[in-house]
Amino acid sequence: MNKGISIIISCLALMAGMTAHSQNQGVIVETRAYTWADDTISQGEYKAFAPSDTRIVSTYKAQPGYYMPVSAEWNLKNDISGYPKLQGGNRLHRAIYNMGLDEMINAVEPDTTLRTGKEWSGVWTRDVSYSIILSMAQLQPEAARISLLKKITPDGRIIQDTGSGGAWPVSTDRMIWVVAAWELYKATGDKSWIEQIFPVVEKSLANDAKTTLGPDGLIMGETSFIDWREQSYPRWMQTADIYRSEALGTSVVHVAALNAASEMAMLLGKKDLSKQYAAQAETLTDNINKVLWMPEKGYYAMYTYGRENPIINPRAETLGLALSILFDVASPQQAVTITENNPTTPYGVAIFYPQIKDQPPYHNNALWPFVASYWALANAKAGNEQGLLEAIGSVYRPAALFATNKENFVLDNGDIATELNSSNMLWSLSGNLAITNRILFGITPEKDGLLFRPVIPEALEAERSLSGYPYRGKTLDINISGWGDSIASFTLNGKPHTPYIAAKDLKANNVIEIKMANKPFKNMAVNHKGNEKAHITPIAWLEDGGKTLAWNPIEYSDHYIVVKDGKRIAETRETTFDTATPGEYQVITVAGNGTESFASEPKSNRTITKIQPANETTRLASAEVSYQPKEAIKGYHGNGFVETDHKSEPVSVSYTADNDGDYVIALRYANGNGPVNTENKCAIRSVMVDGKKVGTVVMPHRGSGNWNDWGMTNRVKVNLTKGPHKIEVKMQPEDENMNIKTNHALIDEIQITDNR
Repeated sequence: MNKGISIIISCLALMAGMTAHSQNQGVIVETRAYTWADDTISQGEYKAFAPSDTRIVSTYKAQPGYYMPVSAEWNLKNDISGYPKLQGGNRLHRAIYNMGLDEMINAVEPDTTLRTGKEWSGVWTRDVSYSIILSMAQLQPEAARISLLKKITPDGRIIQDTGSGGAWPVSTDRMIWVVAAWELYKATGDKSWIEQIFPVVEKSLANDAKTTLGPDGLIMGETSFIDWREQSYPRWMQTADIYRSEALGTSVVHVAALNAASEMAMLLGKKDLSKQYAAQAETLTDNINKVLWMPEKGYYAMYTYGRENPIINPRAETLGLALSILFDVASPQQAVTITENNPTTPYGVAIFYPQIKDQPPYHNNALWPFVASYWALANAKAGNEQGLLEAIGSVYRPAALFATNKENFVLDNGDIATELNSSNMLWSLSGNLAITNRILFGITPEKDGLLFRPVIPEALEAERSLSGYPYRGKTLDINISGWGDSIASFTLNGKPHTPYIAAKDLKANNVIEIKMANKPFKNMAVNHKGNEKAHITPIAWLEDGGKTLAWNPIEYSDHYIVVKDGKRIAETRETTFDTATPGEYQVITVAGNGTESFASEPKSNRTITKIQPANETTRLASAEVSYQPKEAIKGYHGNGFVETDHKSEPVSVSYTADNDGDYVIALRYANGNGPVNTENKCAIRSVMVDGKKVGTVVMPHRGSGNWNDWGMTNRVKVNLTKGPHKIEVKMQPEDENMNIKTNHALIDEIQITDNR
């Protein structure tokens, strides 16, 4: 059939379907951007409709000139009869669920690994792990198992995929792998799986404890999954600065990993280790609440950032907030407050809010369905009915209008014209399926059985069934009716039962009947906001011999906040400030509505001592060098630099402290072993003072072969007594990076700042 005729017929079917169904179920979700009514989602002139359970038709047209075409419709291509069958309720809901199953089959590669997306081949640690937690542990357990095993280094650690400045430890969210591995056990009950992977879990946790635990007791490193540096951090931040930052999402991931490891250890009879992991998780939880909770906003800050004196970035970051609820970092009351206060735009919740004005949509100014799915799970747990409905709508709107599970969308207009995108995205389709399985049917695998806690908004009231649901080699046929977040009656195979079923009590085939209580949810709010973009980051500098902080004026700003040593000390409408008192200074721009920019790059007028190590050279000799420079290396201070690799001796200098007190140690370095945005050759070293380790410095990539680009490592604070000290920079076992073969950099000088 001619393609044009096919589209016309599809549109006629769409209009006919709208007429036939317009009087059925009514409005389910309605925002200023779109409406989901009955079997149709409408957004302005565009509409999407499900003529059947195996077809979705859309009239959507993408932004003109965008490189990625929009599918006019989805039709079932694969045999999904071996997977759960959804019946009853809303037809569009059923079609979107079936599209998730259809695309899930597409995502299983010939080698039985899970493909990241149509445009992205291979297995990525965070992508596959978040997908396994959402749905794949239950629906694709063998592919999940094989995929997780693919993400282990030759030396038995979890792989942190290529990322900012050379992967780990600038990026540190690999621990979501542990949570996914535990979710797989809950789905299968296979103890041999835990026996197989526990040494990897134990080694990786020990590695991170020595390298990524920050001074505030949080986990240092990039915000989980948000790994495009300038898309979520101020431009002045180097990748070494990102390593020193402490993120909500990544810290919560580590809490969940520690708790999962505690359960694994207990299962293996390692009771003392189980208690140790549980205690570490509790301490980390307390520190997250102490450092990042903002009672005036009703949610956690996105991350801390800075240099000697980090401050918080008060943006709301949705995945971290959702995970804080799901993994019990937030108390039940905090969970309610978070769902009521995280800003919700007409298209849904942002990856973070407010946006960065001078960055295009990708992580910035964007909605990602997998994040929205975790947000839906969090709202369900908190009992926020309207928040849950809008979260579901923010996943189903694009799934229907684009007739596929896309990766991400522009928050301003709901379109796909972001920097990168893909159809058939694994974590997007996994989130789609989780909304039905984990929320509307409430299927919650536990260590020894299944807990059912369905949450059904009144607008989605229906009689539904999910037949053939797999669980530990058995099948479940689940029938559910009514609405609400409490169960009136629950039966297993015709007999009354609690909503928790021990795995051992299930037969080969089981029938579960659930009747909801039809009781109203607690009255809870949603923080509806238009999409907002913060002012650009001011550029500040010290002048008059360090006695004045000056900065560029920002158009349309209301005033500025001056920060000294991480504390807000003044507000002004001027563009200079007296800094005669030694310290580390920054400035923040504030808009008329109170929205704040990032803080400017820290500027310190404290005394810095710069020491060149002995045995300097001007030529590269290490076999670990990945990119040899074409010309002689330039830009070093003194007579040269010291090369450090696996075989080199520690870099050692002597320093005499004038007084007792706090000092800051950092290195001036170069690393041309890889690009800034990918690969895995971040150089890592331990800092020793008088033979005792005081911290870790990272020397991330600064560009392939770019050995003339010198930068600073993260800063390590240390308390020194008055008198002489020996400072060493050496490689310890915990400093091995993800590349293993290349852990190499150049050290120009060691800088010590008197921070008293």
